Amino acid sequence: MKNNSFTIPKTLKSVMLMLMDGSFCMAGLWLAVILVNPDYFEYSSNATASTVFLFALFSFSTVLIFYFAGLYRSVILYMGLQSSVVLTKSMLISTALIALVVSAVDDLHFPAQGLLVFFMIGLLSVGGSRFFAKLMMQNMIHSFRPREPVIIYGAGSSGMQLAAALTNGDQYIPVGFLDDSEALVGSTVNGIQVLSPSALRYLIDTYSVRQILLAIPSATYAERKQILNYLEHYPIHVKTVPDIYDLLSGKVRVDEIRDIDIEDLLGRDIVPPDAHLMGACVHNNVVMITGAGGSIGSELCRQIIRLRPKTMLLFDSSEYGLYMVESEIREIKLNIEGGSQIRVIALLGNVRNQLQVEAILRRFEVNTVYHAAAYKQVPMVEQNIVEGVQNNIFGTLVLARAAAKYEVQHFVFISTDKAVRPANIMGATKRSAEQILQALAAQHEAGSTRFSMVRFGNVLGSSGSVVPLFRRQINHGGPITVTHSEITRYFMTVQEAAQLVIQAGSMASGGDVFVLDMNEPVRIVDLARKMIHLMGYSIRDERNPHGDIAIDYTGLRPGEKLYEELLIGERVSGTEHPKIMRAEEDFLHWEQLLELLNRLEAACIKMDQQLIRELLDEVVGGIVSKEILCDPMLQVPLEHEGNKGDAKVLPLFRQ
Repeated sequence: MKNNSFTIPKTLKSVMLMLMDGSFCMAGLWLAVILVNPDYFEYSSNATASTVFLFALFSFSTVLIFYFAGLYRSVILYMGLQSSVVLTKSMLISTALIALVVSAVDDLHFPAQGLLVFFMIGLLSVGGSRFFAKLMMQNMIHSFRPREPVIIYGAGSSGMQLAAALTNGDQYIPVGFLDDSEALVGSTVNGIQVLSPSALRYLIDTYSVRQILLAIPSATYAERKQILNYLEHYPIHVKTVPDIYDLLSGKVRVDEIRDIDIEDLLGRDIVPPDAHLMGACVHNNVVMITGAGGSIGSELCRQIIRLRPKTMLLFDSSEYGLYMVESEIREIKLNIEGGSQIRVIALLGNVRNQLQVEAILRRFEVNTVYHAAAYKQVPMVEQNIVEGVQNNIFGTLVLARAAAKYEVQHFVFISTDKAVRPANIMGATKRSAEQILQALAAQHEAGSTRFSMVRFGNVLGSSGSVVPLFRRQINHGGPITVTHSEITRYFMTVQEAAQLVIQAGSMASGGDVFVLDMNEPVRIVDLARKMIHLMGYSIRDERNPHGDIAIDYTGLRPGEKLYEELLIGERVSGTEHPKIMRAEEDFLHWEQLLELLNRLEAACIKMDQQLIRELLDEVVGGIVSKEILCDPMLQVPLEHEGNKGDAKVLPLFRQ
């Protein structure tokens, strides 16, 4: 429903406000004189038409000052502190001008104390009328559109800004602050009482609150995790304001509320990057990132562009992914000092294309390669074994040998925890790629190129991550699907992973296997439960059959392990970075590995899955999972047997 007061033309509103303010000023002058000197008009000859005219002139001049100060451009509904400052300055100027005129007119005898009274009356009448109008308009709006009560956790500057923004909005109404600071508890901020966290149940029951907003953008992840662990036990949807760096940079507003990030749940604080290690392989160098459009590749691009390379080559086989990351990097470049001098070149191609890869390395004289291009989804690679082997193993081989041939200084390979005692084809291909680099580094083919690999676990928010999947499932009413009740995984933010990859590559001496400190592994079902609770829902199970969201266990997928590992052996040492370890692991020598790779290539040409598995077993020392999940391309219906639904694995190419 729309109120007619909001349809008055803007010009007419301004004229009405001017007439009202002029009347307030005229009455204020008259009242100021009477309050200071009640006998002013009765016993003075000043009570003439000229005095009335002069008062009217004073009032008119005050309205003009308001006009040029911009007071009439302010929307009453959204007037705040800035408008109060404008009004105060305008009244000071007006009072000063009146004082000058009064001192110059001898016959007027305007009492000096009356000027101060006029100033106070003007502030109260003009400002008070607007404040009263604002309250009336807000009440009218809210009577037609009731607002949802919310609690704000954090009564600092961000919390105060958020409360002010929500109060002026039409969606939420803050009913209380919660804060851990004893100095703030018991005080009132923006008319809202600040309580200790122990009062949360009282606020929920009293105001029927369903949402709590975290306004603690500067808190560490460990502090946020502690708060969320406390809030998890209450039937309330937890949301948060943006990160402090986004607020300071102006990217977002304080009232842009969103669901909590998974980083908040894990409580892992990032070690500040070492500036020397970050820039050693990047600054003023030609840097190539393969798989630039992927989760890790795109974050590497964001981090690297800020380190000011000479040239940045974005390489990917996905046209859409490459287009998106190039557009983003070019925007970032505009805000970097000296960014106009950095060349950003998008290259569409495949790492298996030897001629293209060699031409790029030769043409641009590449100094550093970050090799993130790979197929990473375990079930997908299990169903597309041949393509997974060709891309992950032979793509790495082509790129690594080309890097050695054209004397690339640093070659950093992005590996995975699934390469450790692999239980699936994807993990086996990544371990095989690791061994290629280790073997190359150990013999003459490496030349001056320093090969290294960085191994870590799951990246939060990446394609295939469980977090966005769980969030979608919760928003659709469930159920959440978890493969096994005991399955655990390591997690790391994509920003931290990219920073550590860059720093690890700078410490390489050749053939290094770097392992990132991932902290403790997380049970996936515990993560699911936290997300359900913190999104304001209850778990539906045998103990609570009327809950909101159920958790279904679907069973381990082909090639999936319950627990992931980061180290193959026990030989591990620290580095100059506290979150990066160096592992010493056995590998096949180049001659032995090359013979197996030649046989593996022949098996891929024949598309012989069984032989591919056997050869991968030899390369990595045995794949735990022996379950064969046939490549769909090799499932050929045997119609002549009378069973069109049956399928048999047949090689598409025969010798």
